[in-house]
Amino acid sequence: MDRNTTTTSPRAAGSKEIARKDDSTRYSDAALTPPVDVVEDSGGITLFADLPGVSRDKLSLQVASDTLTIEAESGLSVPEGLESSHTEVSLGRFRRVFTLSKELDTNAISAELSQGVLKLRIPKAEHAQPRRIEIQAA
Repeated sequence: MDRNTTTTSPRAAGSKEIARKDDSTRYSDAALTPPVDVVEDSGGITLFADLPGVSRDKLSLQVASDTLTIEAESGLSVPEGLESSHTEVSLGRFRRVFTLSKELDTNAISAELSQGVLKLRIPKAEHAQPRRIEIQAA
C-alpha cells in the first residue's frame, strides 16, 4: 500500500454524516443573547432588552418561581420582489434568562415593546420597599 494514499471506510464516512446532522440540530436550537441594561431605583428594577425585528406576537415572557425568561423571534423578512445578496445575522431567535431577587414582586411586572426595545418594570415587593418609621414621644 502506498503511504500517500488515504482510505476512508464506509463506517467513517457514516460517522461524519451523523456529526453533520448533530451540528444542524445544535444550530437550529441556538439563540442570540440580547444585550440588556438593568436600572435599579428605590421602587424596583427596569430592564431594557434590545430585540431588533421582534414583534409583540413573537415575544414570550415567562416567570416561574424566581426565574424570568425572555424568548423572541425576529421577523426580518426580505420585501417581496427583492433578494438578499448578503446576510450577516441569519439567526432570528433570542433567549435570555434571569434569576430574580425575592425582594421583587413578580406578580406586578409590566412590559412594553417599542421600536425593538423591550422595557420590563419589576417593582420591589411591599416588604422590601423603603419605609419611614415614625418615632413616638415617650
